[in-house]
Amino acid sequence: NYGELLGLEEMRLLGSEILGCKKEMVIAGGNSSLTLMAQYISNLFFQGSGKGPWSMHERNSVLCPVPGYDRHFTLCDEFSINMIPIPLTGRGPDIEKAKAIVKNDSSVKGIWCVPKHSNPTGETYDTESIDGLLEIAGLKEEFKIFWDNAYAVHDFAESEPLPNIFSLAEEKNLVNSVIAFASTSKITFAGSGIGFIAMSQANLKSFIKHYSSIAIGPDKVNQLRHIKFFKDFQGLKRHMTKHADIVGPKFELVQEWLSKQNYGFWTKPTGGYFVTFKTKPGLAKEIVNLANYAGLKLTPAGATFPYGVDPNDEIIRLAPTACNISELNQAMELFNACVVLASLKKEVS
Repeated sequence: NYGELLGLEEMRLLGSEILGCKKEMVIAGGNSSLTLMAQYISNLFFQGSGKGPWSMHERNSVLCPVPGYDRHFTLCDEFSINMIPIPLTGRGPDIEKAKAIVKNDSSVKGIWCVPKHSNPTGETYDTESIDGLLEIAGLKEEFKIFWDNAYAVHDFAESEPLPNIFSLAEEKNLVNSVIAFASTSKITFAGSGIGFIAMSQANLKSFIKHYSSIAIGPDKVNQLRHIKFFKDFQGLKRHMTKHADIVGPKFELVQEWLSKQNYGFWTKPTGGYFVTFKTKPGLAKEIVNLANYAGLKLTPAGATFPYGVDPNDEIIRLAPTACNISELNQAMELFNACVVLASLKKEVS
């Protein structure tokens, strides 16, 4: 039970290969990277970084690329962190807009990123976007890039490689600005994955002071179970090809159904777990409500925006993986019907 606070060495090595950094930078934790995110943010209010602890009596803001991951938004809400939405471009956040906000708002201290197969758009950040993020980080010592690489190995088609942010950060002497996360959720055992957090030695030294006060050590039996199951990183990649065999056809079916109607736009991801459907403005809630009435449960409209507010009411996140192919076929037929019905009603109103 006690000791090995940073996790088993073999598990830290696996985490480093997933995240593209040195093993010494990685903590292999429990079954949730979200918990590690919460623990790290909590640490910012106690230990801080750069200029010292974040103050609970002052405004603390982070940039939130949208549409984005609702759990990041919920976490910020819990810590009373102000969220500022910025648009995604198809290859990462709108850097110029982000840069302008940071220069004009001293409360901005970080940005959330899902850099590969982004949740829910499916886009992968390019080198220009990552360089831009690091340039922004260079403006403020305390600025953090929360790099949630949740889908680092979740390809189901030929995909663009994600540039290594740690290598780029080291070139610019900005490695202290990057806090990365990953996990084996949606990879291995239901409810019993391994979460990872990676950071510079300076950040790790600060974080451990807080982390060691709330944790004795991770579930090392579960970590060993993963080590014996995967053997090594190549074993993990072989395992993910089996995932691709299951997930890929589901996404192909979604694309096939969506192409049968002409009332929206949608993404065509090459990995991850989501498709973003963009309706005509003002229809997302109506479509979700129609689907719910007919027995099809969708992610709530607005969930992919801070505070649950989609300003144009137009984004719907589709998650095809939970269904089998037969169920998904039914679900997509019903979804299309709801899209067409809502769109036609708006046209004649």
